[in-house]
Amino acid sequence: MAEVTPAAPSEIFRAYDIRGILERQLTPEIMQAIGRAIGSEAAARGDCRVMVGRDCRASSPALAKALIAGIRASGLDVVDLGVAPTPMVYFACCEAAPCAGAIVTASHNPPDYNGVKIVFGGVSADAATIQDLRRRILEGDLIRGSGGLIKRDISERYRERVVRDIRLARPMRLVLDCGNATVSGIAPAVFRALGCEVIALDCDPSAGMGERIPDPARPECLQALARRVIDEGADLGLGFDGDGDRLGVIDAAGGFIAADRLLMCFAVDILNRHPGSEIVFDLKCTGHLAEVIRRAGGRPVPWRSGHAPLKARLRGSDAQIAGELSGHIMLKERWYGFDDALYAGARLLEILSHDPRPTDAIFRTFPGGIATPELALPLPEGEAERIMARVIPLADRLPDRFGDLEVQTLDGLRLDSPTAWGLVRASNTLPKLVFRFEGDDPAALAAMQERFRRLMDEAAPGLALPF
Repeated sequence: MAEVTPAAPSEIFRAYDIRGILERQLTPEIMQAIGRAIGSEAAARGDCRVMVGRDCRASSPALAKALIAGIRASGLDVVDLGVAPTPMVYFACCEAAPCAGAIVTASHNPPDYNGVKIVFGGVSADAATIQDLRRRILEGDLIRGSGGLIKRDISERYRERVVRDIRLARPMRLVLDCGNATVSGIAPAVFRALGCEVIALDCDPSAGMGERIPDPARPECLQALARRVIDEGADLGLGFDGDGDRLGVIDAAGGFIAADRLLMCFAVDILNRHPGSEIVFDLKCTGHLAEVIRRAGGRPVPWRSGHAPLKARLRGSDAQIAGELSGHIMLKERWYGFDDALYAGARLLEILSHDPRPTDAIFRTFPGGIATPELALPLPEGEAERIMARVIPLADRLPDRFGDLEVQTLDGLRLDSPTAWGLVRASNTLPKLVFRFEGDDPAALAAMQERFRRLMDEAAPGLALPF
Protein backbone atom coordinates (compact mmCIF):
# COMPACT_ATOMS: atom_id res chain seq x y z
CA MET A 1 0.00 0.00 0.00
CA ALA A 2 1.17 3.50 -0.76
CA GLU A 3 1.93 6.05 1.92
CA VAL A 4 -1.05 7.72 3.57
CA THR A 5 -2.09 10.78 1.60
CA PRO A 6 -4.26 13.77 2.61
CA ALA A 7 -6.99 12.25 0.41
CA ALA A 8 -7.38 9.22 2.69
CA PRO A 9 -6.43 9.85 6.34
CA SER A 10 -6.48 6.47 8.06
CA GLU A 11 -8.32 7.66 11.17
CA ILE A 12 -11.56 8.46 9.33
CA PHE A 13 -11.95 4.92 7.91
CA ARG A 14 -13.51 3.35 10.98
CA ALA A 15 -14.92 -0.05 11.85
CA TYR A 16 -18.17 0.24 9.91
CA ASP A 17 -18.40 3.71 8.43
CA ILE A 18 -16.35 6.82 7.61
CA ARG A 19 -16.31 9.71 10.10
CA GLY A 20 -13.99 12.64 10.61
CA ILE A 21 -13.59 16.19 11.83
CA LEU A 22 -14.60 18.80 9.28
CA GLU A 23 -11.82 20.60 7.40
CA ARG A 24 -9.08 18.79 9.34
CA GLN A 25 -9.97 15.21 8.38
CA LEU A 26 -12.94 15.54 6.07
CA THR A 27 -13.26 18.09 3.26
CA PRO A 28 -15.34 18.20 0.05
CA GLU A 29 -12.23 17.09 -1.86
CA ILE A 30 -11.77 14.04 0.37
CA MET A 31 -15.49 13.31 0.14
CA GLN A 32 -15.31 13.40 -3.65
CA ALA A 33 -12.45 10.88 -3.55
CA ILE A 34 -14.57 8.70 -1.26
CA GLY A 35 -17.40 8.96 -3.78
CA ARG A 36 -15.08 7.76 -6.57
CA ALA A 37 -14.09 4.79 -4.42
CA ILE A 38 -17.70 3.97 -3.54
CA GLY A 39 -18.71 4.11 -7.19
CA SER A 40 -15.76 1.95 -8.25
CA GLU A 41 -16.50 -0.66 -5.59
CA ALA A 42 -20.22 -0.65 -6.41
CA ALA A 43 -19.48 -1.24 -10.08
CA ALA A 44 -17.13 -4.11 -9.23
CA ARG A 45 -19.95 -5.72 -7.25
CA GLY A 46 -22.47 -5.29 -10.04
CA ASP A 47 -24.43 -2.36 -8.60
CA CYS A 48 -25.48 0.04 -11.35
CA ARG A 49 -26.71 2.92 -9.21
CA VAL A 50 -26.15 4.45 -5.77
CA MET A 51 -28.89 5.83 -3.51
CA VAL A 52 -27.61 8.92 -1.68
CA GLY A 53 -29.21 10.65 1.30
CA ARG A 54 -28.02 13.12 3.91
CA ASP A 55 -28.81 14.20 7.45
CA CYS A 56 -29.65 17.70 8.73
CA ARG A 57 -26.15 18.82 9.68
CA ALA A 58 -25.15 22.21 8.28
CA SER A 59 -22.14 20.62 6.58
CA SER A 60 -24.10 17.82 4.90
CA PRO A 61 -25.37 19.58 1.71
CA ALA A 62 -21.89 20.52 0.50
CA LEU A 63 -20.43 17.13 1.42
CA ALA A 64 -23.31 15.29 -0.24
CA LYS A 65 -22.78 17.34 -3.40
CA ALA A 66 -19.09 16.35 -3.42
CA LEU A 67 -19.90 12.70 -2.73
CA ILE A 68 -22.41 12.61 -5.57
CA ALA A 69 -19.89 14.21 -7.93
CA GLY A 70 -17.35 11.54 -7.05
CA ILE A 71 -19.80 8.68 -7.56
CA ARG A 72 -20.91 10.06 -10.92
CA ALA A 73 -17.27 10.49 -11.95
CA SER A 74 -16.92 6.72 -11.57
CA GLY A 75 -19.65 6.24 -14.16
CA LEU A 76 -22.45 5.16 -11.83
CA ASP A 77 -25.87 6.78 -11.73
CA VAL A 78 -26.96 8.49 -8.51
CA VAL A 79 -30.47 8.67 -7.09
CA ASP A 80 -30.41 11.74 -4.83
CA LEU A 81 -32.92 11.24 -2.01
CA GLY A 82 -32.12 14.61 -0.43
CA VAL A 83 -32.59 14.90 3.33
CA ALA A 84 -33.46 11.33 4.32
CA PRO A 85 -33.03 9.30 7.51
CA THR A 86 -30.50 6.50 7.26
CA PRO A 87 -33.17 3.77 7.43
CA MET A 88 -35.04 5.36 4.53
CA VAL A 89 -31.89 5.08 2.41
CA TYR A 90 -31.50 1.47 3.56
CA PHE A 91 -35.12 0.93 2.51
CA ALA A 92 -34.38 2.35 -0.94
CA CYS A 93 -31.42 -0.04 -1.23
CA CYS A 94 -33.38 -3.13 -0.13
CA GLU A 95 -37.01 -2.69 -1.18
CA ALA A 96 -36.71 -3.90 -4.78
CA ALA A 97 -33.49 -5.08 -6.42
CA PRO A 98 -30.67 -4.63 -3.83
CA CYS A 99 -28.31 -1.81 -4.72
CA ALA A 100 -25.63 0.48 -3.29
CA GLY A 101 -26.27 3.44 -1.03
CA ALA A 102 -24.47 6.18 0.88
CA ILE A 103 -25.72 8.41 3.67
CA VAL A 104 -23.86 11.60 4.58
CA THR A 105 -24.11 11.63 8.37
CA ALA A 106 -22.11 11.46 11.58
CA SER A 107 -25.09 10.29 13.64
CA HIS A 108 -24.56 11.40 17.27
CA ASN A 109 -21.00 12.74 16.86
CA PRO A 110 -20.45 16.42 17.74
CA PRO A 111 -21.32 19.13 15.17
CA ASP A 112 -17.75 19.42 13.90
CA TYR A 113 -17.92 15.84 12.56
CA ASN A 114 -19.48 14.34 9.48
CA GLY A 115 -19.07 11.16 7.49
CA VAL A 116 -20.65 8.44 5.34
CA LYS A 117 -22.51 5.20 6.01
CA ILE A 118 -22.23 2.86 3.03
CA VAL A 119 -24.27 0.01 1.54
CA PHE A 120 -23.36 -2.39 -1.28
CA GLY A 121 -25.97 -4.74 -2.70
CA GLY A 122 -28.37 -3.85 0.10
CA VAL A 123 -25.81 -4.80 2.80
CA SER A 124 -23.95 -2.40 5.11
CA ALA A 125 -20.21 -2.23 4.44
CA ASP A 126 -18.10 -4.16 6.94
CA ALA A 127 -14.68 -3.20 8.31
CA ALA A 128 -12.75 -4.92 5.52
CA THR A 129 -14.81 -3.17 2.85
CA ILE A 130 -14.31 0.22 4.49
CA GLN A 131 -10.55 -0.34 4.48
CA ASP A 132 -10.66 -1.44 0.85
CA LEU A 133 -12.27 1.88 -0.09
CA ARG A 134 -9.25 3.62 1.39
CA ARG A 135 -6.96 1.27 -0.53
CA ARG A 136 -8.70 2.22 -3.77
CA ILE A 137 -8.06 5.90 -3.10
CA LEU A 138 -4.41 5.40 -2.15
CA GLU A 139 -3.63 3.13 -5.11
CA GLY A 140 -5.72 5.03 -7.65
CA ASP A 141 -7.83 1.91 -8.22
CA LEU A 142 -10.72 4.03 -9.45
CA ILE A 143 -12.81 3.79 -12.59
CA ARG A 144 -13.89 6.75 -14.69
CA GLY A 145 -17.15 7.60 -16.36
CA SER A 146 -20.05 10.02 -16.39
CA GLY A 147 -23.02 8.82 -14.37
CA GLY A 148 -26.49 10.32 -14.40
CA LEU A 149 -28.43 12.02 -11.60
CA ILE A 150 -32.08 11.59 -10.58
CA LYS A 151 -33.73 13.36 -7.65
CA ARG A 152 -36.39 11.32 -5.87
CA ASP A 153 -38.53 11.60 -2.73
CA ILE A 154 -39.40 8.16 -1.35
CA SER A 155 -40.89 9.29 1.98
CA GLU A 156 -44.46 8.51 0.93
CA ARG A 157 -43.53 5.02 -0.28
CA TYR A 158 -41.65 4.34 2.95
CA ARG A 159 -44.56 5.61 5.08
CA GLU A 160 -47.04 3.43 3.21
CA ARG A 161 -44.84 0.36 3.66
CA VAL A 162 -44.61 0.85 7.44
CA VAL A 163 -48.34 1.53 7.79
CA ARG A 164 -49.20 -1.55 5.73
CA ASP A 165 -47.21 -3.74 8.14
CA ILE A 166 -48.26 -2.42 11.57
CA ARG A 167 -51.60 -3.04 13.30
CA LEU A 168 -52.28 -1.41 16.67
CA ALA A 169 -54.84 -3.07 18.95
CA ARG A 170 -55.83 0.27 20.51
CA PRO A 171 -55.11 3.95 19.92
CA MET A 172 -51.89 5.19 21.54
CA ARG A 173 -51.03 8.67 22.77
CA LEU A 174 -47.43 9.33 21.82
CA VAL A 175 -44.78 12.03 22.23
CA LEU A 176 -42.08 12.14 19.53
CA ASP A 177 -38.73 13.85 20.10
CA CYS A 178 -36.98 14.20 16.76
CA GLY A 179 -34.33 16.64 17.95
CA ASN A 180 -35.15 18.85 14.93
CA ALA A 181 -33.07 16.29 13.06
CA THR A 182 -33.45 14.10 10.03
CA VAL A 183 -36.58 12.13 11.03
CA SER A 184 -38.51 15.34 11.76
CA GLY A 185 -40.04 15.43 8.30
CA ILE A 186 -41.32 11.84 8.34
CA ALA A 187 -41.80 10.54 11.91
CA PRO A 188 -44.98 12.46 12.88
CA ALA A 189 -46.64 11.50 9.58
CA VAL A 190 -45.79 7.80 10.04
CA PHE A 191 -47.20 7.55 13.55
CA ARG A 192 -50.30 9.62 12.80
CA ALA A 193 -50.97 7.33 9.84
CA LEU A 194 -50.84 4.40 12.30
CA GLY A 195 -53.70 5.98 14.24
CA CYS A 196 -51.63 7.44 17.09
CA GLU A 197 -52.31 10.78 18.72
CA VAL A 198 -48.94 12.44 18.20
CA ILE A 199 -47.50 15.26 20.30
CA ALA A 200 -44.47 16.61 18.43
CA LEU A 201 -41.41 17.80 20.36
CA ASP A 202 -38.58 19.41 18.37
CA CYS A 203 -39.89 18.07 15.06
CA ASP A 204 -39.03 21.09 12.90
CA PRO A 205 -36.24 20.22 10.44
CA SER A 206 -35.93 23.87 9.40
CA ALA A 207 -34.87 24.79 12.94
CA GLY A 208 -31.68 22.74 12.67
CA MET A 209 -30.06 20.56 15.31
CA GLY A 210 -27.70 23.29 16.52
CA GLU A 211 -25.38 22.19 19.31
CA ARG A 212 -27.84 19.60 20.61
CA ILE A 213 -27.03 16.36 18.83
CA PRO A 214 -29.75 13.89 19.86
CA ASP A 215 -28.45 10.64 21.37
CA PRO A 216 -31.30 8.42 22.60
CA ALA A 217 -28.94 6.05 24.41
CA ARG A 218 -28.20 8.77 26.98
CA PRO A 219 -31.00 9.35 29.53
CA GLU A 220 -30.01 13.01 29.94
CA CYS A 221 -30.77 13.61 26.26
CA LEU A 222 -34.38 12.48 26.78
CA GLN A 223 -35.21 14.52 29.88
CA ALA A 224 -37.42 16.98 27.97
CA LEU A 225 -39.21 14.04 26.36
CA ALA A 226 -39.79 12.43 29.78
CA ARG A 227 -41.29 15.65 31.19
CA ARG A 228 -43.57 16.01 28.16
CA VAL A 229 -44.78 12.41 28.41
CA ILE A 230 -45.82 13.02 32.02
CA ASP A 231 -47.38 16.44 31.31
CA GLU A 232 -49.41 15.06 28.38
CA GLY A 233 -50.40 11.80 30.06
CA ALA A 234 -48.96 9.96 27.07
CA ASP A 235 -48.62 6.19 26.75
CA LEU A 236 -45.05 6.42 25.50
CA GLY A 237 -42.29 8.73 24.30
CA LEU A 238 -40.03 7.90 21.37
CA GLY A 239 -36.73 9.70 20.77
CA PHE A 240 -34.50 9.42 17.71
CA ASP A 241 -30.85 10.10 16.99
CA GLY A 242 -29.56 12.49 14.36
CA ASP A 243 -29.98 10.17 11.38
CA GLY A 244 -32.89 8.02 12.58
CA ASP A 245 -31.35 4.56 12.99
CA ARG A 246 -31.34 4.52 16.82
CA LEU A 247 -34.34 4.52 19.15
CA GLY A 248 -34.85 5.81 22.69
CA VAL A 249 -37.96 5.12 24.77
CA ILE A 250 -39.67 6.80 27.73
CA ASP A 251 -42.48 4.91 29.48
CA ALA A 252 -45.78 6.35 30.74
CA ALA A 253 -44.26 7.23 34.11
CA GLY A 254 -41.39 9.18 32.53
CA GLY A 255 -38.87 6.37 33.01
CA PHE A 256 -36.00 5.80 30.60
CA ILE A 257 -36.14 2.32 29.07
CA ALA A 258 -32.69 1.24 27.93
CA ALA A 259 -32.46 -0.62 24.62
CA ASP A 260 -31.50 -3.91 26.29
CA ARG A 261 -34.84 -3.83 28.11
CA LEU A 262 -36.62 -3.06 24.83
CA LEU A 263 -34.95 -6.17 23.44
CA MET A 264 -36.52 -8.20 26.26
CA CYS A 265 -39.94 -7.02 25.13
CA PHE A 266 -39.23 -7.74 21.47
CA ALA A 267 -37.67 -11.14 22.25
CA VAL A 268 -40.68 -12.43 24.20
CA ASP A 269 -43.02 -11.35 21.40
CA ILE A 270 -40.92 -12.78 18.54
CA LEU A 271 -40.19 -16.08 20.29
CA ASN A 272 -43.94 -16.73 20.46
CA ARG A 273 -43.82 -17.12 16.67
CA HIS A 274 -40.24 -18.36 16.27
CA PRO A 275 -39.64 -20.68 19.23
CA GLY A 276 -36.07 -21.78 19.73
CA SER A 277 -34.59 -19.11 17.45
CA GLU A 278 -31.60 -16.91 18.24
CA ILE A 279 -31.80 -13.40 19.67
CA VAL A 280 -28.62 -11.42 18.88
CA PHE A 281 -27.41 -8.57 21.08
CA ASP A 282 -24.17 -6.76 21.81
CA LEU A 283 -21.95 -7.31 24.83
CA LYS A 284 -22.94 -3.98 26.40
CA CYS A 285 -26.41 -5.39 27.16
CA THR A 286 -27.52 -6.49 30.62
CA GLY A 287 -26.93 -10.07 31.66
CA HIS A 288 -30.64 -10.29 32.46
CA LEU A 289 -31.45 -10.18 28.73
CA ALA A 290 -30.03 -13.67 28.19
CA GLU A 291 -32.09 -14.87 31.15
CA VAL A 292 -35.31 -13.49 29.62
CA ILE A 293 -34.49 -15.01 26.22
CA ARG A 294 -33.87 -18.47 27.66
CA ARG A 295 -37.03 -18.32 29.75
CA ALA A 296 -39.01 -17.44 26.61
CA GLY A 297 -37.54 -20.44 24.77
CA GLY A 298 -34.89 -18.67 22.70
CA ARG A 299 -31.12 -18.86 22.32
CA PRO A 300 -29.19 -15.76 23.45
CA VAL A 301 -26.26 -14.80 21.21
CA PRO A 302 -23.93 -12.07 22.59
CA TRP A 303 -22.06 -10.35 19.75
CA ARG A 304 -19.72 -7.50 18.89
CA SER A 305 -21.08 -3.95 19.09
CA GLY A 306 -21.76 -2.06 15.88
CA HIS A 307 -24.62 -2.02 13.42
CA ALA A 308 -22.65 -3.77 10.64
CA PRO A 309 -21.45 -6.84 12.62
CA LEU A 310 -24.86 -7.24 14.26
CA LYS A 311 -26.64 -7.13 10.90
CA ALA A 312 -24.17 -9.64 9.47
CA ARG A 313 -24.82 -12.03 12.37
CA LEU A 314 -28.57 -11.55 11.92
CA ARG A 315 -28.40 -12.35 8.20
CA GLY A 316 -26.44 -15.55 8.76
CA SER A 317 -28.73 -17.08 11.39
CA ASP A 318 -32.32 -18.01 12.17
CA ALA A 319 -32.57 -14.92 14.38
CA GLN A 320 -35.40 -12.51 13.63
CA ILE A 321 -33.99 -9.58 15.61
CA ALA A 322 -30.65 -8.13 16.67
CA GLY A 323 -29.93 -5.05 18.72
CA GLU A 324 -27.45 -3.15 20.83
CA LEU A 325 -27.52 -0.94 23.88
CA SER A 326 -26.95 2.21 21.81
CA GLY A 327 -30.46 1.83 20.31
CA HIS A 328 -29.80 0.09 16.98
CA ILE A 329 -32.63 -2.45 16.59
CA MET A 330 -32.73 -4.63 13.47
CA LEU A 331 -35.87 -6.63 12.71
CA LYS A 332 -35.79 -9.38 10.09
CA GLU A 333 -39.28 -10.67 10.81
CA ARG A 334 -41.66 -8.73 8.51
CA TRP A 335 -38.91 -6.20 7.68
CA TYR A 336 -35.52 -6.00 5.95
CA GLY A 337 -33.04 -6.68 8.75
CA PHE A 338 -31.60 -3.17 8.92
CA ASP A 339 -31.58 -0.77 11.87
CA ASP A 340 -34.65 1.44 11.61
CA ALA A 341 -35.75 3.44 14.65
CA LEU A 342 -39.07 4.44 13.07
CA TYR A 343 -40.07 0.87 12.24
CA ALA A 344 -38.75 -0.47 15.56
CA GLY A 345 -40.79 2.18 17.38
CA ALA A 346 -43.88 1.21 15.41
CA ARG A 347 -43.37 -2.51 16.16
CA LEU A 348 -42.92 -1.69 19.86
CA LEU A 349 -46.20 0.21 19.86
CA GLU A 350 -47.91 -2.77 18.23
CA ILE A 351 -46.68 -5.05 21.02
CA LEU A 352 -47.61 -2.65 23.81
CA SER A 353 -51.03 -1.89 22.34
CA HIS A 354 -52.11 -5.51 22.93
CA ASP A 355 -51.52 -5.14 26.68
CA PRO A 356 -54.07 -3.02 28.61
CA ARG A 357 -51.58 -2.13 31.36
CA PRO A 358 -49.71 1.21 31.40
CA THR A 359 -46.39 0.90 29.61
CA ASP A 360 -44.37 1.46 32.80
CA ALA A 361 -46.14 -1.53 34.38
CA ILE A 362 -45.30 -3.68 31.36
CA PHE A 363 -41.60 -2.86 31.48
CA ARG A 364 -41.48 -3.43 35.26
CA THR A 365 -42.18 -7.13 34.65
CA PHE A 366 -38.69 -7.56 33.17
CA PRO A 367 -35.74 -8.22 35.52
CA GLY A 368 -32.91 -5.78 36.01
CA GLY A 369 -30.12 -4.76 38.32
CA ILE A 370 -28.36 -1.48 39.04
CA ALA A 371 -26.75 -0.46 35.77
CA THR A 372 -24.61 2.46 34.71
CA PRO A 373 -25.03 4.12 31.33
CA GLU A 374 -22.10 3.92 28.95
CA LEU A 375 -19.21 5.74 30.63
CA ALA A 376 -16.82 7.39 28.19
CA LEU A 377 -13.15 8.25 28.59
CA PRO A 378 -12.08 10.51 25.67
CA LEU A 379 -8.51 9.91 24.50
CA PRO A 380 -6.18 11.05 21.70
CA GLU A 381 -6.77 9.37 18.34
CA GLY A 382 -5.59 5.75 18.41
CA GLU A 383 -4.88 5.66 22.15
CA ALA A 384 -8.00 3.65 23.06
CA GLU A 385 -6.92 0.86 20.72
CA ARG A 386 -3.38 0.91 22.10
CA ILE A 387 -4.67 0.62 25.67
CA MET A 388 -6.99 -2.26 24.77
CA ALA A 389 -4.02 -4.06 23.19
CA ARG A 390 -2.46 -4.02 26.68
CA VAL A 391 -5.70 -4.89 28.51
CA ILE A 392 -6.68 -8.00 26.53
CA PRO A 393 -3.50 -10.04 27.30
CA LEU A 394 -4.22 -9.57 31.00
CA ALA A 395 -7.49 -11.51 30.57
CA ASP A 396 -5.71 -14.90 30.68
CA ARG A 397 -4.72 -14.28 34.32
CA LEU A 398 -8.02 -12.79 35.50
CA PRO A 399 -9.81 -15.90 36.84
CA ASP A 400 -6.81 -16.74 39.06
CA ARG A 401 -6.62 -13.19 40.36
CA PHE A 402 -10.30 -12.37 40.77
CA GLY A 403 -12.00 -15.72 41.41
CA ASP A 404 -15.16 -17.01 39.74
CA LEU A 405 -15.21 -14.75 36.68
CA GLU A 406 -16.37 -15.49 33.18
CA VAL A 407 -14.04 -13.68 30.76
CA GLN A 408 -15.18 -12.61 27.27
CA THR A 409 -12.93 -10.89 24.72
CA LEU A 410 -15.24 -10.94 21.71
CA ASP A 411 -15.41 -7.14 21.80
CA GLY A 412 -13.13 -5.50 24.31
CA LEU A 413 -13.06 -7.18 27.72
CA ARG A 414 -16.17 -8.21 29.65
CA LEU A 415 -16.02 -9.80 33.10
CA ASP A 416 -19.07 -11.56 34.56
CA SER A 417 -19.37 -12.69 38.18
CA PRO A 418 -22.46 -14.31 39.72
CA THR A 419 -23.65 -10.87 40.95
CA ALA A 420 -22.20 -8.26 38.56
CA TRP A 421 -20.47 -7.61 35.25
CA GLY A 422 -18.30 -4.95 33.67
CA LEU A 423 -17.03 -4.11 30.18
CA VAL A 424 -14.33 -1.96 28.63
CA ARG A 425 -13.91 -1.53 24.88
CA ALA A 426 -12.63 0.98 22.34
CA SER A 427 -15.42 2.95 20.67
CA ASN A 428 -15.89 2.42 16.94
CA THR A 429 -17.16 5.96 16.31
CA LEU A 430 -15.08 8.31 18.49
CA PRO A 431 -11.56 8.20 20.02
CA LYS A 432 -12.52 6.99 23.49
CA LEU A 433 -12.77 4.01 25.80
CA VAL A 434 -16.28 2.98 26.84
CA PHE A 435 -17.13 1.29 30.14
CA ARG A 436 -20.38 -0.16 31.44
CA PHE A 437 -21.25 -1.93 34.70
CA GLU A 438 -24.20 -3.65 36.32
CA GLY A 439 -24.69 -5.30 39.69
CA ASP A 440 -27.46 -7.00 41.61
CA ASP A 441 -26.93 -4.44 44.38
CA PRO A 442 -24.69 -1.41 45.04
CA ALA A 443 -22.02 -3.51 46.76
CA ALA A 444 -21.71 -5.92 43.82
CA LEU A 445 -21.55 -3.00 41.37
CA ALA A 446 -18.84 -1.27 43.42
CA ALA A 447 -16.81 -4.48 43.67
CA MET A 448 -16.83 -4.97 39.90
CA GLN A 449 -15.81 -1.36 39.31
CA GLU A 450 -12.91 -1.81 41.74
CA ARG A 451 -11.74 -4.84 39.75
CA PHE A 452 -11.68 -2.70 36.63
CA ARG A 453 -9.82 0.11 38.40
CA ARG A 454 -7.08 -2.34 39.35
CA LEU A 455 -7.03 -3.82 35.86
CA MET A 456 -6.84 -0.45 34.10
CA ASP A 457 -4.18 0.80 36.50
CA GLU A 458 -2.04 -2.18 35.50
CA ALA A 459 -2.63 -1.70 31.78
CA ALA A 460 -2.47 2.11 31.64
CA PRO A 461 -1.50 3.81 34.91
CA GLY A 462 -2.76 7.31 35.56
CA LEU A 463 -5.99 7.28 33.53
CA ALA A 464 -8.76 9.51 34.90
CA LEU A 465 -11.41 6.80 34.87
CA PRO A 466 -15.06 7.92 34.60
CA PHE A 467 -16.19 5.76 37.55
